Amino acid sequence: MTLLTPVRGAANEIRIAVAFAFRSVTFRVPHTLVEVVNNRLQTIDWEDRKLSTLTALAWPIAISMLSHSLMTVADTYFVGTLGTAELAGVGMANTILWATICFSMGLLRAVKVMVSQARGADQLDQTKRYFFAGKLLALSMGALLLALTPLIVIGLRRLLDTAESAEAGASYFAIRMLSTPLFLMFVAAREYRYGMGDSQLPMVAGVSANILNVVLDYVFIMKLGWGVEGAAWATLAGTALEWVILLIPTWRALWEGRNAQWVHARSTLDVGVPSGVQFTLEMGAFTLLAVMIARLGDIEMAAHQIALQLTHVAFLPVISVGEGASVMAGQAVGARRDELVLPVSKLAMKMGFVYMAVCSFIFMISGESLSSLFAKEEGLVEVTASLLVMAAFFILADAPNIVSRCVLRGLGDVKVPAMIGIALSWVCTPPLMWLFGYQLGLGALGGWLGLSLEVFLSAAILGHRLFTGRWLPAAHASRDRLARTESEQPVAA
Repeated sequence: MTLLTPVRGAANEIRIAVAFAFRSVTFRVPHTLVEVVNNRLQTIDWEDRKLSTLTALAWPIAISMLSHSLMTVADTYFVGTLGTAELAGVGMANTILWATICFSMGLLRAVKVMVSQARGADQLDQTKRYFFAGKLLALSMGALLLALTPLIVIGLRRLLDTAESAEAGASYFAIRMLSTPLFLMFVAAREYRYGMGDSQLPMVAGVSANILNVVLDYVFIMKLGWGVEGAAWATLAGTALEWVILLIPTWRALWEGRNAQWVHARSTLDVGVPSGVQFTLEMGAFTLLAVMIARLGDIEMAAHQIALQLTHVAFLPVISVGEGASVMAGQAVGARRDELVLPVSKLAMKMGFVYMAVCSFIFMISGESLSSLFAKEEGLVEVTASLLVMAAFFILADAPNIVSRCVLRGLGDVKVPAMIGIALSWVCTPPLMWLFGYQLGLGALGGWLGLSLEVFLSAAILGHRLFTGRWLPAAHASRDRLARTESEQPVAA
């Protein structure tokens, strides 16, 4: 296999999806030698209660994500009281922050994949070793990003339109990055818990952290007058609390996998690196969009930031459903029960679409009212409301898009979907921002037109891949990987 193989695979996938959209195709994939030798079907305890299991997994993740989104909305509200320049600066700082850590977060998603597959295969000792490998990766990446922070701050200052917004963004970013090692350790622990089927403890940690963040936002910004630095310190305190709450009951598990070998880290990297690269390059396209919008002025950038935070409320709960479906799909693959993957996927898509439809309706009829809660200056409400109307359309396609991405990742099918996601993000969003936003004068709305096209195409192509069974070779490869890992003798601690 050459380095161009994933590229060719992605191009072929797009061609098939466009020419034969959602055509039924049957694939017969021969079992590998490892599968024949280890052909043990495992019992899935949720086979007859898919809805209740998916709901039990998804609702704590949804609450955790919604609380995190509301925390960001609260940050936006409190920072918005300081002025448009501060709001634009913090908006760009948050964009660069996520662009900086998204590779690490994408890579650490592999902890959930490997743990859920090992759990489905009834390899409980292996789950702890995958967790330990994930912790080491998290600490290493956190330390590296912390060391690079001063260089990133220099670049951040040059991306903003005014000196005031540049200073606000740089101050906020430098403080937020102090929590990076803690945050990535939390992500590794959270993904381990998700893979084991426990989403409630991460929810408790997330909600507690977000409540603390909102309280400290009020104290630091409104009472003590710390400005954007107050918002950053409040978020850092919330991250520390989140980590401590998740750490206490997980402390023993933190050390139980210390006899992990290189094969566990290598397997995690095999699954995680494509997702990390995908997250990074997609975020790169989104960051370029933010930079292009920022060049149009603080009002356009502030409107983009407000609409983005409100849209998070729509798609984050659907991500939680997708993550729950990903865990179940991973367990099904580990247990050699591939026939359970599509029923779980369809159920998750239905749940996500219903929620998205409600949010779409709210955005359509209440866009200006929602915008006026955050926008204080003339012209900002109108721009923000127009972005929410656009969001009302594309979020309807985001349910199948998000679920397809999550389930394919849970199956171990990461390389071709990653290439598809990267290609669509760069072909659609920045070019259409240039065409519609700059050349036709639509401003930030032009970029959101590009986002809409990206989401619709991704939903069609990845949905086609999921429902036509083109993930089966990756599922067999996942089982081979588990079999090889189980055959390795651990080194004594």
